[in-house]
Amino acid sequence: MYEMNLTLDLPYGQALEKVKETLMANHLGVVSDVDVQAIFKNKMDKEIPAYHIYGACNPRLADRVISAEPNAGTLLPCNFIMREEGNKTVVSFMDPVSVLGLSENAEVRAVAEEARGMIEKAMEQLQN
Repeated sequence: MYEMNLTLDLPYGQALEKVKETLMANHLGVVSDVDVQAIFKNKMDKEIPAYHIYGACNPRLADRVISAEPNAGTLLPCNFIMREEGNKTVVSFMDPVSVLGLSENAEVRAVAEEARGMIEKAMEQLQN
């Protein structure tokens, strides 16, 4: 599977703060934000609930990937989405093992396993 997800019983804004805090506590920072809701509104005049694609990164892990295989940077950062579903928020993390597994480099694959562990730990904390 290419992703791992959970649903938070929180409105989007509160869920976003909780996710960011939990990721930071697990050494993952949010480095990018694509506001799909705003893009759809601006480009197609289409209304959708809150939907963002975020990039999460641990610079030391990213450095290991890029040092081992410079072009594998195309597979970074670890993306996750957050989308509003009623009064709840769905959070879906890209599985780094699925994506970085496209590389045949052993170090890149080792980083993928480490990153997956960090994400799984954060997901466990978010569910509590």
